[in-house]
Amino acid sequence: MPRRRRNWTRCASCSRPTHRDFVRVQIHEMFYAWRYVIFDLTVWCRAGSMNLSGIAARGKTRSMMLVRFLILACSLLSSAAWAEKVTVAAASDLKFAMDGIVAAFNQAHPNDSVQVVFGSSGKFQSQIRQGAPYDVFFSADLAFPQELADSGFAASPVQTYAVGRLALWSAGMDASKMTLDSLQDPQIKRIAIANPKHAPYGKRAEEALRAAGLWDKVQSKLVFGENIAHTAQFVKTGNAQVGIIALALALNPELAEHGGYWLIPDALHEPLEQGVIVTKRAESSGLAWRFTEYAVDRLGQSVTTEHGFAGTAGGDGR
Repeated sequence: MPRRRRNWTRCASCSRPTHRDFVRVQIHEMFYAWRYVIFDLTVWCRAGSMNLSGIAARGKTRSMMLVRFLILACSLLSSAAWAEKVTVAAASDLKFAMDGIVAAFNQAHPNDSVQVVFGSSGKFQSQIRQGAPYDVFFSADLAFPQELADSGFAASPVQTYAVGRLALWSAGMDASKMTLDSLQDPQIKRIAIANPKHAPYGKRAEEALRAAGLWDKVQSKLVFGENIAHTAQFVKTGNAQVGIIALALALNPELAEHGGYWLIPDALHEPLEQGVIVTKRAESSGLAWRFTEYAVDRLGQSVTTEHGFAGTAGGDGR
């Protein structure tokens, strides 16, 4: 049976098939697969002068084989055409915003599954290079996903989805009345920041402390979290009296009910522009493209400001 050739619609910017085409092609694949099933059954029935009525006449055995074949074909086709699963690697500052986005997406698409792993952007980048099975990467900066794109590990260009903010936060002190200069207070023994080596928020915290002329003065007090969520945990549990964390975390009810925060001026550090890519392994995954588009759209709406992301400079304490 001849198979009709497909015509793909190409993305104008990167010449890849658009994610809508993947859905269309899956439907076409199911249609043509059924045609082949019917064709194969016809050949089978004709072989040896058999027909469908002959199958019924020869007993239940051949009928059951036919039924099982049809059930198996139906199951395989429906699973391949509709059920998809993707794994998303996301920076820890997205924890509370992303949880709501994923829940809404999964509810609207019950046949698909989106699972998110939160952690350090730098470590995610290294893992993706080593073949980790991540389909989408939401980084806390632009550099890590851009390096992956430049090295051929991305199926999409890097897209900015949010701009992060830094805040001084404490669980046991009123940080809203503090500034960075307050970190010199002898009563403050431990200051938590994310590890600048692989966490974008840690890099920006170091930049802010250096710009304020405080890095050398407080460096002996610093304790480093693996990521920004781990850093906040240091402060929450009392292992550090104060921390420089993502505003997105300081605004969350779990942390907001303790102490307070002071917004660190953007002028003290480079912008915390955050980018996302679809990884190379997910190039043909319609779900990866659909979820990325959905999440970026949601992060660009009111959910962004509600969860502590912004694109304008500021410096007022709260």
